[in-house]
Amino acid sequence: MMTERLTELAARIADALDRLAPPAPAQIDLTAADAFVWHPSGRLLPVAVVARVDIALLQVLERQKSILLANTSRFASGLPANNAMLWGARGMGKSSLVKAAHAAVNQRAPGSLALIEIHREDIRTLPDLLNLLRGQTRRCLILCDDLSFEREDTDYKALKSVLDGGIEGRPENVLFYATSNRRHLMPRDMIENERSTAINPSEATEEKVSLSDRFGLWLGFHNCDQDTFFAMIEGYARSMGLNVTPERLRAEAVEWSVTRGGRSGRVAWQFIQDLAGRVLEEAPPG
Repeated sequence: MMTERLTELAARIADALDRLAPPAPAQIDLTAADAFVWHPSGRLLPVAVVARVDIALLQVLERQKSILLANTSRFASGLPANNAMLWGARGMGKSSLVKAAHAAVNQRAPGSLALIEIHREDIRTLPDLLNLLRGQTRRCLILCDDLSFEREDTDYKALKSVLDGGIEGRPENVLFYATSNRRHLMPRDMIENERSTAINPSEATEEKVSLSDRFGLWLGFHNCDQDTFFAMIEGYARSMGLNVTPERLRAEAVEWSVTRGGRSGRVAWQFIQDLAGRVLEEAPPG
């Protein structure tokens, strides 16, 4: 009787220990897709179809395209490459360029590069993601879109350590790209506040600015003027084969940009989507 009780008690203790034990390390399959979204629970969710545009459609970004594509191609080929920060005006093609560069590289060398998106709010779990990727054979490009930090936000310290300063360092098969509207990822008043309250103000400023310094490659994206805006929409119109006169195209593009309160690559794309729908609707059947 006593033996049965001890056996039952031992089984209960074993079950309790199993529940308390940490979960088994996640198993990842980087061959399941060319793109993934990182989930903070430790999973990589495959993306069947990436929302992107062809790199040839990204108008007036020739310098940025050339530099980022060369950096990405070198990394995919196993050569040294830099983490990249794409910063600047909203809607000017920062994240679109990253996704387009990834697609262009994989078109040249199928399966060579996996794209992994990590959301801003999950950036503190970036070390967990890197630990999963460490030792994998496939090269991985991690993208964090719209990365920035606010007052009282300490996640940037973890990012600094991951990018360069950690004892393990960044895995050789991983590259990190980020997009941001801010060059130094933090609002000016946050940097100024650190300067005013620090014992040595210059050290506080260096602490903030040094985060951006972890990126070896900086690419700026600036607001576009009207000629640049016209070049964007004309390039989109040509690629779609829209039968629209230049006069109509420009006149309606100006009206659209006024209603949207500005000009950018995003506004140009939204205009072309609207125009293409109307033109196809106007076309005679057959």
